[in-house]
Amino acid sequence: MGQKPEYLHATAVSVRGAGVLLTGPSGSGKSDLAVRLIDRGALLISDDQCLLVRGDSDEDRLILRAPDRLVGKIEVRGIGILDFPVTRDVPLWLHVVLDPADPPERLPSKRFVRLGGVDVPSVHISPFEASAPIKVELVVKCLANECRAVATFLD
Repeated sequence: MGQKPEYLHATAVSVRGAGVLLTGPSGSGKSDLAVRLIDRGALLISDDQCLLVRGDSDEDRLILRAPDRLVGKIEVRGIGILDFPVTRDVPLWLHVVLDPADPPERLPSKRFVRLGGVDVPSVHISPFEASAPIKVELVVKCLANECRAVATFLD
């Protein structure tokens, strides 16, 4: 991973070994959704800032990691900054847009976001819905061909 990393204002978790990048404005629920995913078995990669680098062996693969000063730290609003177990250098599989002011479409079309010169599948989720962590997990399963998606953005 010799390329210079790109810093992103985002939170990243590993869901079943797949890197999930949670993006949105400040206060949009990135850390909140990350904590709920962690409670369901995900691992923290980074909170608030994330490094995005190209993998050495696969030019089309992006890797997520935490800046050294943030490794293992996550801000939980109303509680403080907590230490969590982390994982490092996880391949990016999914970009998640969180914006409570802009609700997602009911049946969205296929979307990608270009990050580091690579097109990454992207989905828009309402971060504070009770089902938000489950929706993230379902998309990861579908991307791994472990579910059959019908009339979704994955078609």
